[in-house]
Amino acid sequence: MNAPMHALAGVITEKFILAAPQEAARALASLATHEVLLLIGPLKAQVVVSCLNPMDPPKAAAVLRRLPLKQASYILARLNVEQAAKLWKEFSTPYRERLSAALEPAFVKLLTEANSFSPDSAGRLMRTDFVAVRTESKLSALIERLKSLPRKKLPAVCYVTGKDGELKGFIRTAELAFYTAQSVCGSVMNPAVFLHPQDSAKQARELFLQAETDSLPVVDDKGILLGVLPKESLPAANEKGSLWARLTK
Repeated sequence: MNAPMHALAGVITEKFILAAPQEAARALASLATHEVLLLIGPLKAQVVVSCLNPMDPPKAAAVLRRLPLKQASYILARLNVEQAAKLWKEFSTPYRERLSAALEPAFVKLLTEANSFSPDSAGRLMRTDFVAVRTESKLSALIERLKSLPRKKLPAVCYVTGKDGELKGFIRTAELAFYTAQSVCGSVMNPAVFLHPQDSAKQARELFLQAETDSLPVVDDKGILLGVLPKESLPAANEKGSLWARLTK
């Protein structure tokens, strides 16, 4: 395929994935792995994530294995946790070892434990694509990072972590305008309430009501930030069942 045709194919593929990711995943999965790589190789990581999330795990794993290690680890860390855990099981032991060296240890541990979480747990429902900065970072660095994101991808909340990735607090994006760019993130952050991966959707709903927020951070037993659970990701509550439970107490 010559360069102009390759570029055109990439544009068409990107538009297809963004408009209908599930259909695009099925269509691409029907192609040979090298053909998929030709089409998605030049695309932005977030577009590739949208395509690989709904793709059949064996095929998605085959595609990811053929990408450069740095790119593959970046994409894997941004897939839905459930899908990432399925791909992890598809990889050979040597490839998992190579990926482990490029990933955060806490995320590797999460992938190995994800299958033990219940389907409605925070660990299975959370997203790993979030914005986090260190306590000693200046707001100017955070602002520059946010400027590089598409407007529809701007998070309502940015998280603040310590040197080992432990959650320290959060900063509301809308409040950045109230501080000077030279302010240190750790000095303007708010205290955060959080979930653990094993926590159920019921526990998450209760915490959402208390915190009055649209997303909650998820941390491991060492307090390391693993992901974020948006309220919209929670399955619908069984109102009839909960009412019946109250009446029969």
